[in-house]
Amino acid sequence: MMAYIYLLLLFLSYGVSLVTSRSFPSDEVMALTTFKEDIYEDPHLVLSNWNVLDSDPCEWFGITCNKERQHVIKINISSSSLKGFLAPEIGQITYLQELTLQKNKLLGIIPKELGMLKFLKVLDLGMNRLTGPIPPELGNLSSVVKINLQSNGLTGSLPAELGNLKYLEELRLDRNRLKGAVPAYSNSTFTANTRGMYATHSNLPGLCSSSQLKVADFSYNFLIGRIPKCLEHLPSASFQGNCLQANNTKQRPSSQCGAESSESHKAPSPKHQHAEDVAKHTKASKPAWLLALEIVTGIMVGSLFLVALLTAFQRCNSKSAIIIPWKKSGSGKDHVVVYIDSELLKDVTKFSRQELEVACEDFSNIIGSSPDSLVYKGTMKGGPEIAVISLCIKEERWTGYLELYYQREVAELARLNHENLGKLLGYCRESTPFTRMLVFEYASNGTLYEHLHYGEGSQLYWTRRMRIILGIARGLKYLHTELDPPFTILELNSSAVYLTEDFSPKLVDLESWKSILSRSEKNSGSVGNNGAICLLPNSVEKRHVDIHGNIHAFGILMLEIISGRPPFCKDKGSLIDWAKDYLELPEVMSYLLDPELKHFRYEDLKAICEVICLCIQPDSSKQPSMDEISSVLESKIDTSVSIEFNSSSLAWAELALSS
Repeated sequence: MMAYIYLLLLFLSYGVSLVTSRSFPSDEVMALTTFKEDIYEDPHLVLSNWNVLDSDPCEWFGITCNKERQHVIKINISSSSLKGFLAPEIGQITYLQELTLQKNKLLGIIPKELGMLKFLKVLDLGMNRLTGPIPPELGNLSSVVKINLQSNGLTGSLPAELGNLKYLEELRLDRNRLKGAVPAYSNSTFTANTRGMYATHSNLPGLCSSSQLKVADFSYNFLIGRIPKCLEHLPSASFQGNCLQANNTKQRPSSQCGAESSESHKAPSPKHQHAEDVAKHTKASKPAWLLALEIVTGIMVGSLFLVALLTAFQRCNSKSAIIIPWKKSGSGKDHVVVYIDSELLKDVTKFSRQELEVACEDFSNIIGSSPDSLVYKGTMKGGPEIAVISLCIKEERWTGYLELYYQREVAELARLNHENLGKLLGYCRESTPFTRMLVFEYASNGTLYEHLHYGEGSQLYWTRRMRIILGIARGLKYLHTELDPPFTILELNSSAVYLTEDFSPKLVDLESWKSILSRSEKNSGSVGNNGAICLLPNSVEKRHVDIHGNIHAFGILMLEIISGRPPFCKDKGSLIDWAKDYLELPEVMSYLLDPELKHFRYEDLKAICEVICLCIQPDSSKQPSMDEISSVLESKIDTSVSIEFNSSSLAWAELALSS
């Protein structure tokens, strides 16, 4: 009898659980499952309990359901280093009220399907690596109160449909690459000096229709025009760093804004027109003797100009140059001819786009991105693993100077040859489709930044950190003192240090694109489009070499390595400011150490702190050279026997493998 009752209760409980699980919409479970599948890096394993066989996701990390456990109402996964793409299927989670995925590494575009979420109140995708335009479909989020898309790589114009969001109180779009005017009303060029148009356009969408908007930030984009009158109540900092016609707000220099100024579209004033008419009349009434004098003078000036031009061409040709025709305008009529050293890239391997496309799985394997570039991982057929950096720039924006600096940068990187530097394997330069890429060897253990701030502390034990510091120092010593001319890393930080399987550091200058773009911008106004230009070797901007800046950055990097803290934290401020009270006092130096470190050598720590103090001092003239820094570190840091061997089987295994 008891066995019968037990079986009956078991059957009933199974039936209740079955009914409960069936009550949860399958499309919501499918949407969450697809979201997880599109995330290809989860270093903190925050999605590890997202069991696709479990039809009730209410216990999954970051998921909140309603009281009846029938629908997902919140997805909140922040600061988790998730790398992947936003699945369009999220739009099928009908009752979702909050989607917060800020401070991750999400790539790709914002799916337009998010506009289907009628109950969404908070959309926070800030501080990711999203690109592409803001979908106009977000204007269908009829319940949304907060939208945060700051610090991504978003492009295109601001959709006027955002004005449909009548409950929107907070809109953060700062630090993207948005262009165009701030839409006051659609189909309108409403500006701050427009009068009496509120009533006329009140039925059209635009940000002036968002009467509830209390907080908004449009700073550090490329917006043009004027600040709409309805947004003048916002702080001036909300619009700084753009190309707006704002007197009281700091804007970008005109060189960054391009030919967007309305001044260039103005019709000539009556005064200018009158001056032109007078000039024409004067020219027509000149006497014959004056006309003859002008002709003779013109011939003499022309002759001198021809002599100067021939001399310049002779100098240019004496430098062994090659002509590269480059189409600068979309019309196909205008061309720029740039002279480049024919020997520049002769020893550098040139890859075809097709073979890189095959190696990188149709360029689907994205491992990094920025507003200027994308980084793909791939494997060459029968060869090494590679990291391919592709420049994100449209062909119509590619100038002759950009081509010159691109090829020079390839040549500069190709001459680097050291065990602690990421090796440039080659480049790709094609016109159809437009392609400019750099191909590096791939260090398969990720970046030092990821290991310090998101990895397992036990992997970066003391001796291993010391070896990483010594490796970086050797690489910098090679760049600064063994190369002629010297070479510096544009942005030296823990993200520029890649680690091999045995945690050997490799410096990779992934920001070299910025050097190409910045140098080209300084010369962009000096190239015409009406013929051949002879560029003499010393007539263009050279690669910036900042040795003192590298040494200062190395000091901060050493501090980051021993402390496990990022160089700057919003809550705790600058790492240097925090550390200065401990660096020079032996009795409290140990307070600098990463709590993950169980063992350390005091002699090593003391030597590191001494070198850090020398590197970060404000007076660069008192900085030691990398040759001196490397010598001090090599002589005072002992990595021959690991102090962790007594307690770490991992360290013993590493010693056995290396012997």
